[in-house]
Order: sequence, then structure tokens, then C-alpha cells
Amino acid sequence: MCYYSACLIVTAAIATLLQPPAARAQTPVSLQEQLNSQYKTAQMKSGFGGASVVEPGTLLSVQKGGVLSVPSTALTMCSAKFQDNKLHPSVGFCAGLLKNVSSYFQPGNKVYPLKVDVNLEKEKISFAVVACDSCGGSNSSTSMKGGVVFQFPKGYLETANAAAVEDTIGQVFAISSDNDSDAQSQAGQQAQGGPQGSQPATQEQQQAEPQTIQLGQSPDQVVAALDKPEKIVNLGAKQIYVYRDLKVTFIDGKVSDVQ
Repeated sequence: MCYYSACLIVTAAIATLLQPPAARAQTPVSLQEQLNSQYKTAQMKSGFGGASVVEPGTLLSVQKGGVLSVPSTALTMCSAKFQDNKLHPSVGFCAGLLKNVSSYFQPGNKVYPLKVDVNLEKEKISFAVVACDSCGGSNSSTSMKGGVVFQFPKGYLETANAAAVEDTIGQVFAISSDNDSDAQSQAGQQAQGGPQGSQPATQEQQQAEPQTIQLGQSPDQVVAALDKPEKIVNLGAKQIYVYRDLKVTFIDGKVSDVQ
């Protein structure tokens, strides 16, 4: 025999333990988690004379001018502001203070995400990037960084669709396809015979096309290209298809990351 309140606590605990694993695993994936999955941040290392990227992130292409870049070792950034589909450049006192060590990113410049921070209370997303020096053929160890604050209407981010938020970010920082182009170019060179002295490719090898996985594809499209996965990790809105040599992550039924 137990007291009434104690019995209620024990009953609730037992009911939770008796829930099937699938029911307990259906935890909604937050907007922060979805954006982290879409935008892999670069890892930096400080050294003599500056800092450099030691592990690249998702390659992005700058779409609009007006984002001020400062040395990656600087303690502050003069972030631009994106609101109502318009970019408000980094100007004013902060930009003037750093004018001797700063410059503006230009459309077409390649950058990596450095920080993606979702603030639901203030309805904003702070998005920091660092220059991809190697993309321009530079060996600089003083990478430049900059940032944009994406400001949204009141109440928007609480129920926002991650794809819609990514479209907004993409107006300033679009995911670059340069890596895919390089891979296709290398694959084309190998199909044409590879290094000098190798045997010519057979007709079947010349006609065969590599299977490609792209952001936004559905699970059916991925299975059609790669066949059925060895494992499926089901986390509700987030699913991970595990193959022998790669993992494909889906958010809301669309490819968001491939590793």
C-alpha cells in the first residue's frame, strides 16, 4: 500500500518505461540542429601571425556585396543585417574603426560557415563565415571573417520550415557546387583513360555515369541511385541512411547532408 501521490509518480514512471522505443525517439528536431546539419562549420587554428582553416566546412559562395571582412583573430565583427529580403551593409562606427584592416567580401568569393546561432527570442540567426583562402589559390594564414544577422518577423522562427530559412540564408551565402564540379572533372579524366600508359576504357565504362546525390533529393531518389541502405536511423523528422562507405541525412524527407 502506498500514499496517493507516491502511487501516481510510480505509475507515471512505469508508463514512460513501457513506451515503445520508437515513441520515445520521436523528439522534434530543432531548427538549430537542422541548420547545423546543413551548414558544417570550419575548424580554425591560431598560429604565429594569424589563424588558418585546418578543417573546411560546407563551401559557400557569397551572393551579395556589403559583408565586411576582418582578420580572423579580431575580437569583434561588424555584422551586416539581412531583413525583408534586403542586405544592409556593415557600415557606421564599427566599420570605420576597423577600416585599416578590413575589406568587403565580393559576390563570388568562397567562404565556410564559422558559426550558426539561432536566437528564437530575438527572432534572428547570426551567421558568421571565414574566407576559403585556398579556393583563390592563396596560402594565406590570416583568413578573413565576417558575419550577417538574419532578422525575421516576430513569431516566425518558432514554427519556421528549415528549407525556407535556408532559402533566406542562400540569398547571401549560397551552397557552392564547385566541389561537385571538381569531382566530376576528375571522374571525367579517369574515364578518358587516366594516367598515361593505362589501358583505354571499355565502351561500357565510357557509357557508365556515376550516381550522384544532391541536396533536396527524396529517400526514393537516393535508394534508386545507391540501392537500399544497410541501416536506417529514424529520429522522426531526421533520418539517416547508412551505407558501407557513406551516410545520407534527411531532414523532413529531403537530403540535407552526405558524409
